Amino acid sequence: MSEEKRKVLLGGALGEDVHVAGVYNFLRLAEKEAGYKTIFLGPAISPKEFIGAIKETDPDLVAVSYRLQPDAGKYHLETFMNALKEAGLLRRRYVFGGTPAVAEIAKKIGIFEKVFDGKEFIEEVISYVRGEHVGEIGKESYPSNLVDRIRWRSPFPVIRQHLGLATLEETVDAVRQVSMAKVIDIISVAPDQDAQENFFHPERQDPKASGAGGVPLRKPEDFRALYEASRCGNYPLLRCYQGTSDLFRMAEMLQETIHNAWAAIPLFWFSQLDKRGPLGLEEAIREHQELIRWHAERNIPVELNEPHHFELRSAPDTVAVADEFLSAYNAKKMGVKRYIQTSMTNLPPGETFEMDLAKQLAKQEITKGLIDDSFTIYRQARTGLLSYPFNLDAAKGHMAATVMAQMRLKPNIVHMVAFCEADHAATAKDIIESARIVRHVLRLCVEGLPDATMGPVVQQRKNQLLSDARDLLDAIRMIAEEVEDPLADPQTLGRAVRIGLLDAPQLRGSEIAKGTIETRIINGACYPVERETGKPLSSKDRIDRILKEYLQQ
Repeated sequence: MSEEKRKVLLGGALGEDVHVAGVYNFLRLAEKEAGYKTIFLGPAISPKEFIGAIKETDPDLVAVSYRLQPDAGKYHLETFMNALKEAGLLRRRYVFGGTPAVAEIAKKIGIFEKVFDGKEFIEEVISYVRGEHVGEIGKESYPSNLVDRIRWRSPFPVIRQHLGLATLEETVDAVRQVSMAKVIDIISVAPDQDAQENFFHPERQDPKASGAGGVPLRKPEDFRALYEASRCGNYPLLRCYQGTSDLFRMAEMLQETIHNAWAAIPLFWFSQLDKRGPLGLEEAIREHQELIRWHAERNIPVELNEPHHFELRSAPDTVAVADEFLSAYNAKKMGVKRYIQTSMTNLPPGETFEMDLAKQLAKQEITKGLIDDSFTIYRQARTGLLSYPFNLDAAKGHMAATVMAQMRLKPNIVHMVAFCEADHAATAKDIIESARIVRHVLRLCVEGLPDATMGPVVQQRKNQLLSDARDLLDAIRMIAEEVEDPLADPQTLGRAVRIGLLDAPQLRGSEIAKGTIETRIINGACYPVERETGKPLSSKDRIDRILKEYLQQ
């Protein structure tokens, strides 16, 4: 942008005030985020000096700061207003920043189009200097779909949090409180297990199990009540998991009631594999693919709720990376244009930040080749629930540390897990407190975070995982039986689970999965090991043994 076309911002501290950090930072932010040419007048600027500078520079915006006593602030602001009136300069744009008490006086003075009292989130200030004026005119100020919300929040990721308390009334009230606090961009409705399985079948519902795992939602009006409760504050988006039966009926209901921000759909899971749904494995894969296609046809973003379910069951890192490719590949195959790639970190328990970073980078790398004009990947990072300590003070530190580590993945969405989740379902108070901690972490990270992604140990592990995951995907192709596209074929994918190519120790005893793999955390990463000795087993040797056994059958 040429100098003559740049907007000009003039700013300084009024009267005898020498506290200039606030107005100085405001100028720097306007310069960085909105391309302003800034002129900093400095501390203790008299009304006369302000008037002279305004006449000389003809700025597009004037920033005034005062942070001392309210009585003195009132005197200086009134003097400033009268000086502007006398000079014929009242019709210009003025913005004020100061302490809450002085800010209230500045609002009453009436010459400032925006008054900041220091309680605002940094993105509110960024939105103002960009000319968006968020929060000034109600819900129209806040983007109502995921992609626009991500763009609006940039350079910060949007924040998502689950919310589902023991009763509908409690949950409705909590949604309203969280919305009014303006701290969360996406509220994930957390229904109880009965709602997920039996929403359209009241005859199968168990009143004694009401509220197990979330809010007992029993009719569409319940979802509408949650949506209506969110129509205040920063008007957060709402979303919900798809349930485990009546999949298409549930999808339609979620779109009609809460305008589901995006769909979260598995390939293998929420079926007889994990005993959370009635569908058999191959049947579930086929149904889930069609459900993905249903959302793609309506241009609804889709997240595949996949690899972390293997990781939650202590699967080796290679399986998680390969499953990430299968997830993105099937999403694209079904026509998805906007794909949400989720990295649930801190899994399995014991994995170090360094090795976890390598694994998540491998997931990003292996799917990068799928990106084109018709397929965009949005990154979502989430702290692993199993990693939280029960001590709530320690949990706050853990939450902050993990979010900071996740920011190295450059996520578009931070799926916040409130610090209390290992102890109890998050209330509105818990969510608001957690979000304020996380938002501060995000601000520090955006201002400048050391890049750990290129460290030799991280790169070496990432490259090994990529090689091993590609070998695993090749093995899945090898077990296909005359199909055009093995990696999207339900029979082939189901076979990969049944013979153990895609396996996890905690699937032992399953009637569907092999469940014979053993894994251990070694040097901070999750490897397959020999069952008898506990010694590491290379991914290649594990694959070769499985293929040999399969081909001999």
